[in-house]
Amino acid sequence: MIKVTKVSDERVDMDVSGGVDADAMREGLDQLIEASDGMEHGVMLFRMVGFSMPTFGALSVELQRLPELFRLIGRFDRFAVLTDQAWARAMAEGQGALIPGVEVKGFTLSEEAAAEDWLERE
Repeated sequence: MIKVTKVSDERVDMDVSGGVDADAMREGLDQLIEASDGMEHGVMLFRMVGFSMPTFGALSVELQRLPELFRLIGRFDRFAVLTDQAWARAMAEGQGALIPGVEVKGFTLSEEAAAEDWLERE
């Protein structure tokens, strides 16, 4: 399941739990694109709880929409990734290191206050 919430003009929260199939990926990306429309120098709090790898169909949807995703990422400066899985934190930070001008930092679920503080810093 994917749920996207526009918190402010500069912040979007995205919650992902369980498995993600093609329909959930399509709907989640649509929500994310809409919520971040017009955003510049935004931040995102990305929660992954009980997350399992997306299905092949979900990955296919993501690959088909890569041009949109690159534009989307350009709307954000920082991503805080909250997750109960160490491998997901490491993967997120590794991907963030490959994207110029974007900071990605992983946090455990119990560190939500620290993630919020990190997103709000100037």
